[in-house]
Amino acid sequence: MNEYMAVVRFAALISEEFIALIPSQRMQINRLMEKGVITSYSLSADRQTLWITLLASSAEAVEKTLKMMPLFKFMQYTVSELMFHNTPIHSPLHLSLN
Repeated sequence: MNEYMAVVRFAALISEEFIALIPSQRMQINRLMEKGVITSYSLSADRQTLWITLLASSAEAVEKTLKMMPLFKFMQYTVSELMFHNTPIHSPLHLSLN
């Protein structure tokens, strides 16, 4: 599996249909994160740009994943294969010797 970055842009005007689909979108994202397909998901403060990192066999597989998302028809996106995407390792146990 390779890691990819999808940069998704949304229009400045958000419709009621778009807003109604947000809960379904979040559920889909959560399922894909649980499966390890999506490794990160970030939304800009202006709510117009998403950055999604995904594990996939190809850019086409990433596009197939994006097409399954409830908000897909509102998306304009680019997909790039990443050389690497570093994030800190979070341990569930944090020890303090103080």
